[in-house]
Amino acid sequence: MGAFTRRQDIDRRRRRRAKIKQLKTKIAKAKDGKEIAKVVEKIKKISPHYNIQG
Repeated sequence: MGAFTRRQDIDRRRRRRAKIKQLKTKIAKAKDGKEIAKVVEKIKKISPHYNIQG
């Protein structure tokens, strides 16, 4: 059963990274600070310790 949960963890991490990448492109396309703040809030909800500047 250990391998199954490990696979789930890996898949969850990959989905999280893909979602953060998608949200970072939204930040790059955002026009105002309000939009950027919304997207940053979503990123923080997904991954609280993620460094958004990098």
